[in-house]
Amino acid sequence: MRATTVLRILLAIQQLVVRRFYFEAQGLVVEVAPRGRSIRCGECGSRARRVKDRRARRWRHLDLAGMMVHLKYAIRRVHCDSCGTVKTEAVPWAGPGAAFTHAFEERAAYLAQQSSRTAVSELIRVSWRAVGSIIRRVVDRDMEVKGDRLDGLRHIGIDELSYRRHHEYVTVVVDHERGAVVWSSKGKNAETLRAFFEELGPERAAAIESVTIDMSQAYISVVKDVVPHARLVFDRFHVQRLVQDALDETRRDEVRAASEQDKHALKDTRYTLLKNPWNLGAGQRKTLEELEHANRSLFRGYLLKESFADILDRRQINVARDRLLQWIADAKGSGLEHFAKAARTVERHLDGILEYVRTRFTNARTEGLNGKIRTITRRAFGFHSASALIAMIFLCCGGVHVTPAFSAPDGFH
Repeated sequence: MRATTVLRILLAIQQLVVRRFYFEAQGLVVEVAPRGRSIRCGECGSRARRVKDRRARRWRHLDLAGMMVHLKYAIRRVHCDSCGTVKTEAVPWAGPGAAFTHAFEERAAYLAQQSSRTAVSELIRVSWRAVGSIIRRVVDRDMEVKGDRLDGLRHIGIDELSYRRHHEYVTVVVDHERGAVVWSSKGKNAETLRAFFEELGPERAAAIESVTIDMSQAYISVVKDVVPHARLVFDRFHVQRLVQDALDETRRDEVRAASEQDKHALKDTRYTLLKNPWNLGAGQRKTLEELEHANRSLFRGYLLKESFADILDRRQINVARDRLLQWIADAKGSGLEHFAKAARTVERHLDGILEYVRTRFTNARTEGLNGKIRTITRRAFGFHSASALIAMIFLCCGGVHVTPAFSAPDGFH
């Protein structure tokens, strides 16, 4: 078997001919050419017949035996009638304008899903910025294969995520059925979310059946304006957190107002009060029993918190409505300032809270993906631009599947 044949097999690229190879200081250089006579535009894929010129170019490929491998080819620039301008020809091993082969980019993207860009750049010996460019191309290529991510949306979740020490935000839209991020953009205001619906378009927006969000007034106003037919579901985590925060603020007030002797009884009660009853240990149960006599206001707040959670566990919508209305009245009349404030908020958003009882839809999947995104942000020690973060969001949370063992993309077998 000839050495060039062996190299062609090792390169694992279909529709490629190995002309010759040689070694240089950087590693192995393999001179190649596309198999077949037809020339196609690298941008639109249309057949081109007029060649303007040739220009030598190199593409970085997967390493062999620890050596860097570059493919070399005098690529043709052609007159494309469809594009109406001069474009480079399509080659089976790389995308237009790329300095790396599909195989190399696939490997780099897989590594970027598992570790930081800095670690990837050191491992595969390319610049940090090159890793970012590779990620964007892999994400774009995945969308070309799978089609528009916004097609077929019915149940979506919307949330915001902070980066750069809570001074900058991105809005994330998740498809509950696919469990993947389908849209993201810098910002967290009404204009940001409106941009999503503008991209979605009226026809696809009409197919939206439910939207789960937190109680952000900016998001609420846009959803009601653009998709008024959709069920607006307030995420249970955020609703329940509202009441838990009221309990925690009440505890803080009681500690500040208590005498030194009474403060001892309130010491270390925070997590006992916020815990679910079935997770309490024997010592924590005893603390609650003592609290019932030591501070009735705080214990009243604890009972309001537990009764609210019990209402959200209901399955009958009418029962839940009646009990929520009673809870609102009890909270307002409890004499606890923070619970009265929470009750007014619950009253304003009653319909959206009851939609959770009806549908059991939550933003749990969205929050789970946001947790993954925060891990990515910490792993990278922060992102300086929203575009870099969004590219990583789509790579790691957008359903993009890449493997370290490369197989040639469709169309090049």
